[in-house]
Amino acid sequence: MHCPDAASEAFAVQFGRFLDQTNGVGKSDRLFCLLSTFALNLNCPWIAYGRLTPDQKTLKPVRGDSAVMLKYPDEWQERYFEMSYERIDPIIRTCRKRASAFRWSEVYNDASTTDDERRFFDEAATFGMRSGVSVPLHDPDGSLAIMNFAQAGEGEFENGTITYLQLAALHFHLRLENSANSSGNEEKPTLSRREKECILWTAKGKSSWEIGRILGISVNTVNFHIKNVMRKMDTSSRTTAAIKALRSCIIEL
Repeated sequence: MHCPDAASEAFAVQFGRFLDQTNGVGKSDRLFCLLSTFALNLNCPWIAYGRLTPDQKTLKPVRGDSAVMLKYPDEWQERYFEMSYERIDPIIRTCRKRASAFRWSEVYNDASTTDDERRFFDEAATFGMRSGVSVPLHDPDGSLAIMNFAQAGEGEFENGTITYLQLAALHFHLRLENSANSSGNEEKPTLSRREKECILWTAKGKSSWEIGRILGISVNTVNFHIKNVMRKMDTSSRTTAAIKALRSCIIEL
């Protein structure tokens, strides 16, 4: 009988710690790391944050790298990018119409959800993201931010858990906005011509060997340039680096 109260108290303590840790933090990557740690305490190893302007239909940066932050399985990121799932992502569609957090299962079971959208969730589950919660974050200028939390288990999120995730997402979003407003827009990373060529072909699904053949350079040289791009884009995945470069308009398909 005391378990729910004990869990609620533990969540409150963890949330209070999260607030204290983010106090005075201005860097987006540090804020995201702290949010990731808090979400992990609530059994959510996978989180993602993205922003859209009123005229955008798919996720694309608004200002600098902080506009898209991902902690998703690399394989799912690659699949999402390869299949251009941002064009049918039912989470984006639902967030445009909702003001509060919602379970992915609500969207899956909704009568208006298409078969393709349900397959989107089914495929995400095969990569370990079996249940999730999304938090719409609407700004006064009409722009929209979306925070996603996912877990490997198939059980539903408790209402109390959703409340704390929504509060944490809102706090993160406001801290990010305040930091951006006080420091001005972050500059885009500067890539060399060869780095742009290598990451562009990566975005088109080419391997290092194929890129080397196309550009007339060695595989080691291709990997060198791609690693430089990954470093400049602050990511450990070449696919994520390609996504960020595309969404920052550094390259175009």
